[in-house]
Amino acid sequence: MKAILVSLFLLGSAPEGAAPAIPPEALAAPPVADESPTAWACTVDTLRAGKECVFEADLSAGSPSDAQDTSNKSMLQDVGRALCSEAVGNIREGRPDATLVSLCERRYVTAVDQCGLEGTSFVVDAKGRFAPGARSCYRALANVLQEVQFMATVASPCCECAARANCPGTADRCYAEVSQQATAPQTQACLSDRCADACAVVLPRSGPQPAPTVQQRKRSVSPGSASL
Repeated sequence: MKAILVSLFLLGSAPEGAAPAIPPEALAAPPVADESPTAWACTVDTLRAGKECVFEADLSAGSPSDAQDTSNKSMLQDVGRALCSEAVGNIREGRPDATLVSLCERRYVTAVDQCGLEGTSFVVDAKGRFAPGARSCYRALANVLQEVQFMATVASPCCECAARANCPGTADRCYAEVSQQATAPQTQACLSDRCADACAVVLPRSGPQPAPTVQQRKRSVSPGSASL
């Protein structure tokens, strides 16, 4: 292909009457495919960055193999600690949160159970691309990292304070409940009393709420006001 393009370039730039002949072998040469991973390939790097990607690995399926199933899971488990640490550290600008990293690692290991592919093929090819059959595996791992990043954003400071203040419902429970704004009344009272600053983002607003305006009252009773 490069030979053809070079020949065509020379043909277009040569003066009239001096066009070089295209060698016969240039037209007869078989096409050469570039099989290197593209920037869109689903890899550990795209998983880490949360990028959209394409499952472009070309892996043929074979007979189920317990050894291959175990190898697939083990390979992804090996990178789990790094991915979890990065997911938390990037959001928190390098500040650690050992409790949240540990939670991430446990959820990640559970998600990896979907990544064995029953040993019918490698989960990742020799060039680092996830196999097309690993779509559910990839999504499960991505969901874990996204959930943990969200917890690091909204729950980490609050739950760290809750643990120091000996509030009820700490550790994993705190991260899950605070990120969903579903803390128990006793825990919420403790957070409001002892961790108001750290938990300001997730605690319900206190104090009287402003009365609705006339326009708001009219919209609330008008037909068709429900959101789709």
